[in-house]
Amino acid sequence: MNRAEQKIVALVDGSVYSASVCDHAAWISGLTGEPVEVVHVLGRREAAQTQDRSGTLALGARSALMQELADLDAQRAKLIGHRGRAILDDARALLETAGVAEVTTRLRQGDIVDTLAEVEAEARVVLIGKRGEAADFAKGHLGSNLERIVRASHRPIFVASRAFRPIRKVLVAYDGGVSAMKAIDHIAQSAVFQGLEVHVVTLGPATPDTVNGLEDTTAMLRTAGISAESSVRPGQPETALASIVEDEGFDMLVMGAYGHSRIRSLIIGSTTTAMIRSCKVPVVLMR
Repeated sequence: MNRAEQKIVALVDGSVYSASVCDHAAWISGLTGEPVEVVHVLGRREAAQTQDRSGTLALGARSALMQELADLDAQRAKLIGHRGRAILDDARALLETAGVAEVTTRLRQGDIVDTLAEVEAEARVVLIGKRGEAADFAKGHLGSNLERIVRASHRPIFVASRAFRPIRKVLVAYDGGVSAMKAIDHIAQSAVFQGLEVHVVTLGPATPDTVNGLEDTTAMLRTAGISAESSVRPGQPETALASIVEDEGFDMLVMGAYGHSRIRSLIIGSTTTAMIRSCKVPVVLMR
């Protein structure tokens, strides 16, 4: 994952979370030296769609109205395109001000998952805001595209919190599954985690296998030069993880996207959104 050709992909939508996405992308770029590509997707519903709303008007009036509607749709599509480019320009300015040396932008129309398939092959990580443009109008609503992106992507997904704050302490939810092991391997190899305090936690009973697995994981991270500790905690993942983050001052949560036991249900079930919503720091989901 540390190949020179990789880049950091930041998905922005003009919501209040877009600035945080850019700030976190700049933070990652500063640690890895990798370029940032900012992507904005115009959804299909935003495309110009001329509809026949003329009803039973006479032929001449109907034709005139249809032309007027077509002109309005074309103007609307043009304005939406201008807005998309403005969103990208603002994001570029934020990143360049933060010191990112190489920033590219990409404006696409269609489905965001289709766009992700185009850009993620060269991505180290994909960043997205926790909520979309409707966040201020529906505080309890998580971004509708988030779960689709997590399911579709083969890269780590960095879910940005509402505002950036310095990241020093990282909590890693570990259940021994394949995705959790990939998360540990990614952390061990990534320049992003060098110099950070990493705490690996397993939720549930402290069985011998669990304790041995945590010891091996901690040893792997320490061998990579990372300050790492581990512990077994009680509780349900969807509530316990957010509580640990809040009570112990963690700045980021890392989880495998698929795993064993209850943590598996977190990511592929309905409690995913509840857990991410309740966690006030960035969440990194690893496949």
